[in-house]
Amino acid sequence: MFYGRRQITKIICIFLCLGLLTGCNGLSDLSLEALQTNSEDDGFTSLGLTPEFNYEVPVSLPNILIDQVGYAQDSNKVAIIQGEMLPDTFTIMEADTGTVVYTGEIEPKDYDETTGVYISYGDFTDFNTPGEYYIQAAMIGQSYPFEISKNPYGQLFHVVLKQYYYNRCGQTLSSELAGEAAHNACHVREAQMKEEASIRLDVTGGWHMDKVGTRDVVRGCQTVNSLLLAYELYPDMFNDDVGIPESGNDIPDILDEVKYEIDWLLKMQDAKSGAVYASVSSVDNKATGYILYIDGITMDATIQFAASMAKFSYLYQNYDRTFATQCLKASDRAYRYAQKYLEDVSPEEYFYAATELYRATGASGYHTVIKSYLTQNPVTGMDNDFIFWGCVTYLSTKQRVDVDLCSDVIKVLMQEVEQISYSSKNSKLLVNADKGQSNNEELLHELSRLTVVDHIITNHEYATVLENHLHYMLGRNLQSVSYLDEAGSRNYKDIDETMGIMNRIDLNAEFVLMLSAILDGERAEE
Repeated sequence: MFYGRRQITKIICIFLCLGLLTGCNGLSDLSLEALQTNSEDDGFTSLGLTPEFNYEVPVSLPNILIDQVGYAQDSNKVAIIQGEMLPDTFTIMEADTGTVVYTGEIEPKDYDETTGVYISYGDFTDFNTPGEYYIQAAMIGQSYPFEISKNPYGQLFHVVLKQYYYNRCGQTLSSELAGEAAHNACHVREAQMKEEASIRLDVTGGWHMDKVGTRDVVRGCQTVNSLLLAYELYPDMFNDDVGIPESGNDIPDILDEVKYEIDWLLKMQDAKSGAVYASVSSVDNKATGYILYIDGITMDATIQFAASMAKFSYLYQNYDRTFATQCLKASDRAYRYAQKYLEDVSPEEYFYAATELYRATGASGYHTVIKSYLTQNPVTGMDNDFIFWGCVTYLSTKQRVDVDLCSDVIKVLMQEVEQISYSSKNSKLLVNADKGQSNNEELLHELSRLTVVDHIITNHEYATVLENHLHYMLGRNLQSVSYLDEAGSRNYKDIDETMGIMNRIDLNAEFVLMLSAILDGERAEE
């Protein structure tokens, strides 16, 4: 049946009215009699209900995913595009004017089983003109803005390094150096032993590990290890102008920052035994304010203290031999204490401490421990940080080593890295991320292994994998979220404070290691 335009208009109006009524209370609650009564009135009779609009507007995310900080001019530059129906081309637009400056082809799409979406690529590696841009494609929309420049990550590198200064405990942070993070010295009172309140110690200093000001020896040592490894592999990347109180003293600021934690760690060692207390925590007290408690001695804290102190001593001796010697003596005392209770000491942590002390001293007793461990426990993987750190230190020592054991370690390290590289390249996202983007910690651990091997053999393939992970963490992911502070249009702080990398100082240290390798590689190509 054909309806005229007026009839169609009447029908639409009737349905709209019914829809409005249904939205208020449902058609079943209205009788025909009630409708007839209302139609006889000159005015509209309200049902007396107030509509409520209680719903969340879904977040609209771009389907063109890019590194929201940017790309180095001569680097590989790829945008990830999600969607099943795609045009043939994409365009790069100048951010200020909307002018098209580049047109590229979209590479064929493919379905990604892990994420459940179709993923394609827009490669613009050959576009190197510096500037601010965004990418646009028909039916898809546009990306967040990004930059192309000679060194887009230089400022970010300083921000990442300075995070440790912001976490300093027991020191006044000036507004000149800390900006909005400035505050008066905190947690400066003496702390009391949790098990014996009459024993009080000065344990000021160190880095906060969380918002309540906890300072932890194990996490502090692990952070120190990664930062020192970054400095050891890429010393030229670290200068003396990060913007901390020690800047300008002719010592790389990364070593000054690590020393701030080292000074605190020395306070955590028991003067009599050489053992090390585990942590310091702050508890609010309504009557007296806060109370600082020192957790008791643990073997994890003691043996990891020994390893980190020896590592710092070895790398710091050229700047202050007296202090480096003090740290080495403290390391040896902790190690000797741990030797008395080996049944409570992790063999992997004991092995790592021995490698650092052997490199620093050359004493044969430490070498015996290293060879014994590697012989009785052939290395089959690098998942354990202490095995990884210990093997890297043993490979880099100038002391005499067992060549056969070193060869075995190198083979395992190479196999591990090849697997990381393979799984990353075969992921549609170009990184081996899980479906919920919840394995960033695992990715950073893997990349620390890749960084070391890339330093040894300078492999272009490994460098590309490292860069892809940097792009991923700066927004080229399905949630379009940047996991770094002060970076990107859609930052993790706007979504969930727990998602960040820089608010975990141990993860931030591994990111420093990765970023050092990337920036060093970019500089080498200039």
